[in-house]
Amino acid sequence: MSKNSEVAKIFREIAFILQTENEKKSEPNIIFKIRSYNKAADEIQNLSSDIGDIYKKDKLKGLLKIPSIGKAIASKLEEYITTGKIHYYEELKEKLPVDVSQFFGLEGIGPKTIKTLYGNLGIKNISDLEKAALEGKIRSIPGFSQKKEELILKKIQFFRKSGGRRLIGEVYPLVRRIEERLSGNTGVKQAVAVGSFRRMKETIGDIDYLVSVISEKDGNNIIDYFVNMPEVKEIIGRGSSKAFVKLNNGIDADLLVVPEESFGAAMQYFTGSKEHGVAMRKIAISEGLRLNEWGVFDKQNHRVAGATEEEVYRVLGLDWIPPEMRENRGEIKIAKMEKKGIEKEDKLRLSQLIAYDDLKGDLQVHSNYTDGTMSIEEMALNARDRFGLSYIAISDHTKSLRLTNGLDEKQLLNQANTIAEINDKIKINNNSKNKHFRILSSAEVNILKDGSLDISNNVLDKLDIVGAAIHSHFSLPIELQTARLISAAQNPSIDIIFHPTGRIINQREGYPVNISKLIEVANESNTILEIDAHYNRRDLTDEFIRMAIENNVKLVIDSDAHHPLHYAFLIFGIGQARRGWAKKSDILNTLSAKELLDSLK
Repeated sequence: MSKNSEVAKIFREIAFILQTENEKKSEPNIIFKIRSYNKAADEIQNLSSDIGDIYKKDKLKGLLKIPSIGKAIASKLEEYITTGKIHYYEELKEKLPVDVSQFFGLEGIGPKTIKTLYGNLGIKNISDLEKAALEGKIRSIPGFSQKKEELILKKIQFFRKSGGRRLIGEVYPLVRRIEERLSGNTGVKQAVAVGSFRRMKETIGDIDYLVSVISEKDGNNIIDYFVNMPEVKEIIGRGSSKAFVKLNNGIDADLLVVPEESFGAAMQYFTGSKEHGVAMRKIAISEGLRLNEWGVFDKQNHRVAGATEEEVYRVLGLDWIPPEMRENRGEIKIAKMEKKGIEKEDKLRLSQLIAYDDLKGDLQVHSNYTDGTMSIEEMALNARDRFGLSYIAISDHTKSLRLTNGLDEKQLLNQANTIAEINDKIKINNNSKNKHFRILSSAEVNILKDGSLDISNNVLDKLDIVGAAIHSHFSLPIELQTARLISAAQNPSIDIIFHPTGRIINQREGYPVNISKLIEVANESNTILEIDAHYNRRDLTDEFIRMAIENNVKLVIDSDAHHPLHYAFLIFGIGQARRGWAKKSDILNTLSAKELLDSLK
């Protein structure tokens, strides 16, 4: 694990342990500390430079230049860089000797629960927790029950079922950083990460790199470079054109070196999916050809294509297919029809798939009014100046969600007035290229158990745009859960249903919902469904995105940002939309703010 990842992990553990000490939730000093460590962890995790290199160059002064790093945290960074330890962290661990990082991915097992479990049963990790649940010991703790014990066991089993696959967002910066370094090596013509990563799958099992080089010597050099990278923990194997390593974060990474004339065929082959590849090879056989990772060959074994993916698809009578669509779900039929110039009933053209730079706005952004970490103005300026967005909607939580300090009617209206003032201020002081940036007033309204909302319609109607979401009672039967969402969708004040299935990847499956019925009602009521781009949600799934599009339901892609860095998550929402075959015209926040608002109920 890199220094940045290790320190980010430590800071998140510090914040987590501090929450166990925060018995009085209103204690401002503890709350400030918790937020500070979480913000610092976010910044450090996403730094493009190693903190060790920053310290080596500018010492403490350099660390203080990192956003969200104050003197207290900078001194702890310095201590870690110079000694490999943080004394304050060690002290906290003595108070609560639990491997809290194991519980980060276990939904519903929070700081207070962990402290209670440790205090009563000495539980220090997930294995201890599973053993105690299986032995029926948890139900004996005051405040717990057999039902809660069974729920904990179910969550552990779901967590383990993920099979060690990593969320793409957890490894995305690392994969791209290594890819960029490989590309910059002398003698390297092309370098790309392939496999499920290139297809923008929600999770990945390992990382596969493909490289083409100018000469055999360059191939040997890039193999040497790869196995000696600072991220490498163990060399599993290496040869003249292949290398297999285990990285510090525990994930396996492979490198394959191929000749330039085979690079496109190898990229097509190793990108997958397996089902797409099998279908492609069947097409080749039907055309009297042979397709493998080295190229497309005729009956005389002459290579007729292979240098680029485009020519591989062209030789087989297909238009090039975007990697995100390669799951053998009908994409080959579309590519064949497009190549022949045949008009299709569904009107989807591969070239019309939403692009990674098509979004103009983000409609789920949180500020420090509730559980966000930055002010409205800071979130706005970062969206405009660092991420090139034209608008954002501040969608803070509402009053029944007490854990986030949700806003009541009066607070929402006051926030809307503040947003108007900030818009005026930004307009006057706007020296950026994005002259018409705008903050929209909004809310993430809580859908209550009976399907009603926790904010009155007469207040919601004074906001620019409104989203609604379920945050509680996840175990209700599918009929009741679906009825809650339908009730919200049919409410004339609700424009968007946020994260419609409530899932968190590798943590919880989401609540049961009849998605077909919700999509039907969304179509009838002109309600938008959200693709929550946060990499641990990606909610809707690609399957449900495609279902929504086929039923003429409009979508938006939002980051669910609680920190400016989270705008970077939009890429995962766009990848999910492309996997669901979404066109630019299917996604409403590809429109300008005015066009978007004009399209609402």
